[in-house]
Amino acid sequence: MTRTEPAGTPLGDDFHLYDTTLRDGAQREGISYSVADKLAVARHLDELGVGFIEGGWPGAMPKDTEFFARAAAGELELSHAALVAFGSTRRAGTAAGDDPQVRALLDSQAPVVTLVAKSDVRHIERALRVDVDEACAMVADTVKFLVGEGRRVFLDAEHFFDGYAHDPDSALRVLDAAGTAGADVVVLCDTNGGQLPLGIAETVREVADRTGLRIGIHCQDDTSCAVANSIAAVQAGATHVQCTANGYGERAGNADLFAVTGNLVAKLGMNVLPEGRAAELTRVSHALAEIANIAPDTHQAYVGSSAFAHKAGLHASAIKVDPLLYNHIDPATVGNDMRVLVTEMAGKASLELKGAELGVDLAGNPEALSSTVDKVKDLEAGGWSFEAADASLELLMRREIAGAEGREAAAPPFTLESYRVVLDHRVDGEVVSEATVKVHVAGERVIATAEGNGPVNALDAALRKALRPHLSWLDEMALSDYKVRILVNRQGTGAVTRVLVESSDREREWTTVGVHENIVEASWLALCDALAHKALRASTD
Repeated sequence: MTRTEPAGTPLGDDFHLYDTTLRDGAQREGISYSVADKLAVARHLDELGVGFIEGGWPGAMPKDTEFFARAAAGELELSHAALVAFGSTRRAGTAAGDDPQVRALLDSQAPVVTLVAKSDVRHIERALRVDVDEACAMVADTVKFLVGEGRRVFLDAEHFFDGYAHDPDSALRVLDAAGTAGADVVVLCDTNGGQLPLGIAETVREVADRTGLRIGIHCQDDTSCAVANSIAAVQAGATHVQCTANGYGERAGNADLFAVTGNLVAKLGMNVLPEGRAAELTRVSHALAEIANIAPDTHQAYVGSSAFAHKAGLHASAIKVDPLLYNHIDPATVGNDMRVLVTEMAGKASLELKGAELGVDLAGNPEALSSTVDKVKDLEAGGWSFEAADASLELLMRREIAGAEGREAAAPPFTLESYRVVLDHRVDGEVVSEATVKVHVAGERVIATAEGNGPVNALDAALRKALRPHLSWLDEMALSDYKVRILVNRQGTGAVTRVLVESSDREREWTTVGVHENIVEASWLALCDALAHKALRASTD
């Protein structure tokens, strides 16, 4: 399962980086982790180096009970983290040792237990239907019992900030009950997510001064301030911060583990991860998104693919001199990369940097650089967009270089004579597209016909049928995604269609673009670029 002694972070036990993806994060709409998923998530988090991994609520959730059982049976070996079981205090009028939920926490064999307890007197009286004395006794009895059984205990003070604002003395009594009974940390929870950073910092500082207890922070993101609130709490004295991967959680989510960690490491200089592990933040973020079956957020701070992407020509000019002039940190610090996006806003510096990124030397060919800038701006004015279509952009750059040097660009893998697509609505209601292509490849004229579930699928199938005997690499390549956008009244023209085709082989992915008033022709242009780019790579590999 895991080592028996609770782990901290590389700061020893001075600071806790605590992840609750498998419990609080799993409450996000659309997420449903299997037990195998939960084990995989825990392994990734441990590899990253977080100090504590909350595995779920054993005894209350069957999958969580199974997760802890499989972990205890040896399916989860943790190198850095301590596994945490989450649960509630004893019920009113019941001894802690006799409460089945408390017993389930012990049966989980997790070395650390986090107990949730209401700290807002309104919730205590209306939801629990007990008085503050009994609520504090429930906390104290359960903490004392678990500590006596050799468990390390943290207390999540639910609704703390709202409760403290309404009745501070009652809220503090709950914390004192936990601390006196032996809880290591009292975690102040912004359960409704309604707090702002300055208020969080003021309350954390005040509570730490009044209680002398070790303070933790747990923030929901209902004001989009969960990360800022968490950092404010740390700066005010909290030494335990709870987060979820990619901010997953119910409603608007939780504090994002990767943004919080990025800020702690890069902005506050806190070594909350093992040496070198901060560079794994981007990889782990994306891996956990895949397990959750949620597309990674491209604009996520630190780890999103657009986090260090630059579009304006002014930015690119400065980046060419020094990348840190427009990047707040070196992207490699968190395992990310800088990208230059090429659009109608791009200048020479943008395209020069983008060319270097794609392995095309425009810096050494000023004429080609100028003509590429002009070509991109003309095409984008007509609806083309290259910021998400690097493969098409690279082909364009190479054609402009060849033209500037007075030579022919690399020949495409085939030339088109004609194509035709028809739609067949059959008597049984099935709709099938049929495409016929006439192409010239390797000195031969080839005609091929194929069916598909749509015109693009039929074209792709017919083209592959025609080219397969002549292109040895064709079967390595797959069309992995297809996106269409209709552009209405762009630059005073009629509606045009922009198509992005994502292709892949065993080693990489690439995206191409086509634009035309006709969706089939736009798709054809993108397909042809996809094949041309694969042919280019095949000739140089």
